[in-house]
Amino acid sequence: MIRPAPDPTAPASGPDLLSGPDAGDILDAVVAQAGGKVWSWRLHHLDVQPGRGCTAGYRVRVRWPDGREADERFAAYTGAAPPGTTVVGDGTDRVAVWRFPHDPYLPALATAYDAGAVGRLMASFGLPPGPVRLVLRAYRPRRRAVVEAVGPRGRLFLKVVRPEQAEPLHRRHRLVTGAGVPAPPSLGYTPEGLVVLEALPGRTLRQALLAGGERPPSAAAVQALLDRLPAELATLPRRPGWRARAPHYAAVVGTALPSEDGRARQLAAEIAAGGGEGPTVPVHGDLYENQLRVAGGRICGLLDLDTAGAGERLDDLACLLGHLGVLAQVRPDRAAVVNRLGSRYLAAFTRAGDPVDLRYRVAAVVLSLATGPYRVQEDGWRDATRRRLDLVERWVDSARRVSRIRP
Repeated sequence: MIRPAPDPTAPASGPDLLSGPDAGDILDAVVAQAGGKVWSWRLHHLDVQPGRGCTAGYRVRVRWPDGREADERFAAYTGAAPPGTTVVGDGTDRVAVWRFPHDPYLPALATAYDAGAVGRLMASFGLPPGPVRLVLRAYRPRRRAVVEAVGPRGRLFLKVVRPEQAEPLHRRHRLVTGAGVPAPPSLGYTPEGLVVLEALPGRTLRQALLAGGERPPSAAAVQALLDRLPAELATLPRRPGWRARAPHYAAVVGTALPSEDGRARQLAAEIAAGGGEGPTVPVHGDLYENQLRVAGGRICGLLDLDTAGAGERLDDLACLLGHLGVLAQVRPDRAAVVNRLGSRYLAAFTRAGDPVDLRYRVAAVVLSLATGPYRVQEDGWRDATRRRLDLVERWVDSARRVSRIRP
């Protein structure tokens, strides 16, 4: 059996249980209970929430009783086991396991990944009948999934969220598109948690930056897009800002990479104490280069309204800057292009608010991304995490310098 090497620096807890050799025994037990045999497995997703459990996703090669071999997806969770899962335990540790697409937290996922069921759903929405081809575009166990459906209507995207999130997400899409913002129109939703969204033209800003040959939108265009967000969003519950969440992200870093726990916590403490408060305005909540669709140097789409609501404008601007900085690390071959755009955006965004506060918020965003390589189990994730913490330090140093020289 192919097993990943356990992380020698990880504590003996949920992350170690779900990423080390014991994970293979867990998968063996679950697949055997269904009559199959595991030939190989690979961990591809590990989400750690200190104090709230750990979630893992696996790619598993299975031989089923009828002789068929298939590549399957499984997920496991160390928190309280919900109904519909297989619970594996040794008297000390208990892990809930499920096979994709039967995620107990996302009950609409099985429908979204069934071509026949999707065809019937489209017909119930008054869309043209016909064969549908499905492609899984994203899946984070327990959180959300996106399935692309190609059929007679062209491309649609089926966004799967927890049931209580579907109707509010549908309403946000209707509210934002009704204000003239080029977000995906929502065609409807189901109480189980499936929202049907239309596709948008163009390509993401990330794709444009990595491919080259296209002028990116100006900072003024980004700010103008945010200005168009409807005022009603600011009446929704306000999410904590990036700086306020820095201690949580530091705790996640420390759980994943204990050797960097002290550095992460020290940076988080300074970030949380730095900066100030701004007015409450409508925000996107998770604005970065993959959420912006562009064509011909203009913005033609705004994706993922899950977090849209009340917040501070500097948080949206900081989120975009932080992600661009990390993208430059991930793609050193395009770093010069990405960093040039980030510098132009920083110069413009600095005029939108306190430049010191903006930099601390960018540092918080990068800190939130520091365990991204760990979460997707990227090769060399420890070094990648340290490089992201180095980037956090550079933004904190920049905030200190600006604080010293400003009037």
